[in-house]
Amino acid sequence: MTRIENIGLAVPEIYLPNSSVDPNKWAVIACDQFTSQPEYWERVAAYVDGAPSTFHMILPEVWLHSEDIQQRIAATQKTMRAYLDDGIFDHFKGFVLVERTIGERKQTGLVVALDLEAYDYTKGAQTLIRATEGTILNRLPPRMQVRRGAPLELPHILVLYDDPCMRVLSEVLAAKAVLPQAYDFELMEGSGHLKGYRVEEERLLDSVQNALSALIEPATYDPKYDLPEGTAPLLFAMGDGNHSLATAKAIWEELKPTVGMDHPARYALVELVNLHDPSLQFEPIHRVLFNTPETFLSELRENNSPNLRLLAACDLSEVSQLVNENVSPNQRFGVISPAGYAVVELTSPKQNLPVGNLQEFLDAYLASHPGISIDYVHGDEIVDELGRKPGNVGFYLPPIGKDSFFKTVILDGALPRKTFSMGHAKDKRFYMECRRISA
Repeated sequence: MTRIENIGLAVPEIYLPNSSVDPNKWAVIACDQFTSQPEYWERVAAYVDGAPSTFHMILPEVWLHSEDIQQRIAATQKTMRAYLDDGIFDHFKGFVLVERTIGERKQTGLVVALDLEAYDYTKGAQTLIRATEGTILNRLPPRMQVRRGAPLELPHILVLYDDPCMRVLSEVLAAKAVLPQAYDFELMEGSGHLKGYRVEEERLLDSVQNALSALIEPATYDPKYDLPEGTAPLLFAMGDGNHSLATAKAIWEELKPTVGMDHPARYALVELVNLHDPSLQFEPIHRVLFNTPETFLSELRENNSPNLRLLAACDLSEVSQLVNENVSPNQRFGVISPAGYAVVELTSPKQNLPVGNLQEFLDAYLASHPGISIDYVHGDEIVDELGRKPGNVGFYLPPIGKDSFFKTVILDGALPRKTFSMGHAKDKRFYMECRRISA
């Protein structure tokens, strides 16, 4: 592992399935997607069947609370060891240039390793790598069980960097025509096309490292964000997979006292994506409550009285229109239930984002109503479908702008948890690359 300390980056040894493996069955979507739709994962299981697949090395979170969770975790790690023993991997030292095409959009990223010593997920952290939204600590233990003792890691983590001039990947993209192809195939379940190229040449590796270093040079960094001189630089901000990176960090802190600093678990494999990639879309993450009493809406109104207006809406389209109107300094979010559609307008919001005010209420409400559960869902249609089911209430939230994204994280710290997502559920990262994390 070649470490570049000033930017928290490392050049990893990347493992990819060899030509004997069907890549369409190998690659599956991030484990934290479709958590309220077990039928999606049942289709994946039937399609993959016994073929080599990342499906057999992950724990889809739809089954996170199943009775056989320990057997499922043991099976993932057993499969990893079997795949290593069976020699199904090719491996090389370098990065992977990734192109993900979904419809008319193409997202370009770079698979690298990040140094967990340069990462802190707590609010107010001043490290080079930071969380962009709150980390739900009670979600880490089951994920830690999956990673603890595993010989391999598979990333679904997307990390953002702020490069409006598009310099970080300029030399790599200029050389794309001569880069060795790593993979090129259609993803399952209508999730688009995935293409990857091996980036091994020293000149190209150096070009990436030098361009990333330039982003945090004080002479350009401080004026870019209009910051006080000497402000601790933020180079990498979490996009997707915050809890996965937090899990890797937690396991590293467990291991560090006994294994020393030169250990593969010190790093995590991620895909870097430029905040200014033309395909990048920030999507809101909606909420759904389950087993909710009919009195919920009146409790919401009472809790926020007199600073709450309730607007009627005919359907999801009208909810979207009302919620996305600029009513600053007021804020809006939609409510979807079996009784119909409504829009809540907060006239004296306490926090900067609608999601922050809503989440504050929901946290208190859930604490006092132990029989109610919550899920965080991607996609307007999903929150609409789930919200209209008996006993459910869905919350439709507006997206956040990305123009001031980095500055907000620098000055205000992590956003409220589950604030945004990059794309819809089917657009999420698929597991493809692996890396050894055991000595």
